[in-house]
Amino acid sequence: MLKKLCRLHTDLTEEDILQLENIEKSIYMFSNLVKGDIFIDCLTRDPDTAIVVSEAKPTNCKSLYKRCVVGEIALRQNEPAALRTLEIGVETTDLKATTQENIVVKQNTVPIKNKNEKIIGVLIMEKDITEDISQSRNVEILSETTEQLSETLMNIKDPDYENAVAYNLINDAILAINEVGICIYSNYKAEELYKKLGYKDKIVGMSFDNIVLNEIKFKDIIKEKKSIVVESNVGKLVLQIKYAVTKKSEDIYGIIILIKDLTDIKQKEKELILKAVAIREIHHRVKNNLQTIASILRLQSRRIDNVQAKKAFEESINRILSIATTHEVLSQKGIDDADIKTILSKIKDNAMRNSVQCNKKIKIELRGDNLKVNSDKATSIAIVVNELIENSLKHAFNDKAQGIIEITINKGQTCSNISISDDGSGFDVNLLKNESLGLNIVKSIIKDKLDGNINIKSNDNGTKSVFYFNN
Repeated sequence: MLKKLCRLHTDLTEEDILQLENIEKSIYMFSNLVKGDIFIDCLTRDPDTAIVVSEAKPTNCKSLYKRCVVGEIALRQNEPAALRTLEIGVETTDLKATTQENIVVKQNTVPIKNKNEKIIGVLIMEKDITEDISQSRNVEILSETTEQLSETLMNIKDPDYENAVAYNLINDAILAINEVGICIYSNYKAEELYKKLGYKDKIVGMSFDNIVLNEIKFKDIIKEKKSIVVESNVGKLVLQIKYAVTKKSEDIYGIIILIKDLTDIKQKEKELILKAVAIREIHHRVKNNLQTIASILRLQSRRIDNVQAKKAFEESINRILSIATTHEVLSQKGIDDADIKTILSKIKDNAMRNSVQCNKKIKIELRGDNLKVNSDKATSIAIVVNELIENSLKHAFNDKAQGIIEITINKGQTCSNISISDDGSGFDVNLLKNESLGLNIVKSIIKDKLDGNINIKSNDNGTKSVFYFNN
């Protein structure tokens, strides 16, 4: 089929077509190695169109394709990576494409060149864009199937061995060492890596002792006859190196070396750690400052004899402490997201400690789902819940000796809600005073900060307030 399609749709020579047929023989094995669909595409006489001349579906996992697509065209607007590689001969990593079955995938591509360095085709590996399969996973797959990999690599004689082009799809360095410790194959990533380390000559033909990047010995690896994974710092690079022993015949062993550059990953890990420390410190300082403000206000309130003014001070102090509670939780986590249930648990404890109804048997119970929200949303929710709890404590049990306040968190797919209910005396909702500062704060925050709404119901059996917000 490949020969027929190439003759019909391309201007490739018979020698070029024969080279593609030889490469086609290896893509089936390679498809299982990387657990992905592999294709060979060739440029047609239309510069914006390629044609699929060969495909290999993995047998050890599910293919992304329901049918065979050999003979179907690939348009530039659907597969930019394939057309780009066919035109300029540059490999591509993880570029989005739309398949012939209208599935969005990620493509890795490498050019296929003839002896005259003319591009005659492109080798494509596709993976599901919804799966978080990193290049490190490809390395693990190769490691697990070392015997299959080595069967091809250990028989390489020519550095330009045409089937070896498939291994350039792997975004990590691959080296094959024969039974006498000589490198007989290196993919383009390995060549790039060693050039970065200052090597001037080609890696193929060098001894193991000259290319090894740590203190391990060739004979020790062969003796162990098992995979060895080490992490080495070479200059400014951080490398993960895996040595896998391969068997060529009964008593002849070689080594496959897989090298992954972890430098960027390690740098990002350091940045994340520093960011987490900075976030913790910021929240810790904000919490301390808020608690200091609350302490100053409390001292000031003690100098005031006016009951109404004293009450206003206490309300403001409780609001400040509810915000401080949010920053206290965030300072412990080192991230900008917090579980609202943890924050509300601290708020209910603070409310009970500061309650004017301390001579009554009132319980505050917290139940429902765990829900993570960012710091801004957490602060807003904390203030709202604190106000609603304070309202219940002050007004719901004036003529009762005991009662229960329930806080319930209901997490939804896109919208969640929190309800605060009590079994107090209730009141006429229609008589709510618009000039109530606490209620105005609640309504304003829910509308402006949480982009939500609140519903308040009350009767002789108690009051229930439910406010809604987007996740």
